[in-house]
Amino acid sequence: MSDSGLSPGSGISSVFPSLPGQGEATPAPGRSSDGVSRPGVDHVDPIDPIDPIGHGADGVTASDRPFGLPGRPLRSNPFMFGLTGALGVLTAWLLVQAISGAVSAIVLIVVSLFLAIGLNPAVEALQRRNLSRRLAITIVFGSVIACFVVFGLAVVPPLTEQTTGFARELPDYVQQLQNHPMIRSVDERYQILDKIQQYVAGGGLATQMFGGLLGVASIVISALFSGFTVLVLTLYFLGSLNSMKETAYRFVPRSRRTRVRLLGDEIINQIGGYVAGNLIISLIAGVVTFLFLAMLKVPYALALAIFVAVTDLIPLVGAVIGAVVASGVGFLSSVQVGIACVVFFVVYQQVENYLISPKVFKSSVDVPPVATIVGALLGGALLGIVGALLGIPLAAALLLLAREVVLPRQERL
Repeated sequence: MSDSGLSPGSGISSVFPSLPGQGEATPAPGRSSDGVSRPGVDHVDPIDPIDPIGHGADGVTASDRPFGLPGRPLRSNPFMFGLTGALGVLTAWLLVQAISGAVSAIVLIVVSLFLAIGLNPAVEALQRRNLSRRLAITIVFGSVIACFVVFGLAVVPPLTEQTTGFARELPDYVQQLQNHPMIRSVDERYQILDKIQQYVAGGGLATQMFGGLLGVASIVISALFSGFTVLVLTLYFLGSLNSMKETAYRFVPRSRRTRVRLLGDEIINQIGGYVAGNLIISLIAGVVTFLFLAMLKVPYALALAIFVAVTDLIPLVGAVIGAVVASGVGFLSSVQVGIACVVFFVVYQQVENYLISPKVFKSSVDVPPVATIVGALLGGALLGIVGALLGIPLAAALLLLAREVVLPRQERL
């Protein structure tokens, strides 16, 4: 046969183009088939292909990672952008629904955390006296439980006695109303007592009383459960406070961890100082009130003193509430005792505001009066009494962050 001038195999290659790996090298990534890169036309992938032997970008092999090496990031496209946005909106909505459904549990957790932070200075003070942290926590927490026991013993017996006495004397009160001339004249015109007797005989009163008793029992059980939950959570938070702080700091980049640690410790110290200082001021108010009421022989002096101490924890209006209740009981004893109670609480409130509080808070919390009022009002509007209690230390924390982070950054711009 005559030679056609084609090399062996050239006829096949001229008809069928070369496949990758068969007689012709594949173009380099980011280059056209002629090997020339054209800016704006060809795309250069900055991500290297996955190492076939299992090495990552940091040189770590697949055997060092039990869950495998991370793959390439997903390429940006309109579908992925829309899907990510939709998932973000859905996640935010589910998070809001979950938070709104667990507000009561979140409040208990936050209150327990603040109590643990407030008790931590006392624990650390005992640790400085060469006591172990576990023993210090036991002493401090035992003191807290003892305070709750004293509160229950001081409040429950008088309340039970007064309720029993009122139920026992209720028929006499009704008889006095029937014999009163004004009540008798009104009853003759409108037959009020007859309607009351019909209402009682018809069972409406019994139904409402039973419903009211169930409501009161439900409130009492819920309060006891919440108190027990707060005590247990406070104990756990107090025991693991240091490890919780270290775990939280590890989420911060190493380059900024030192500064964040300093700011976080200062915020925790301010919150702890405020809670501990507020407890000390309330304890002083309760002791002084008990001594004064006992000296005047006001009934239920211990229960009233504990009530004054508890309400004194509430910013702005707590001291007024306690003073009004204690003075009202004083007026039931006699007018002179009631006036003496009013004068005592007015004088003591001035002493507490201008002498006791500045000395207690001077080394822990430095919050301007305006921030105190705004924090208490906003916290009370959001979470009631609990929010009012937590609003002031949170305002102190925000002021610290603004002073140390936000304002210096604005000065550098």
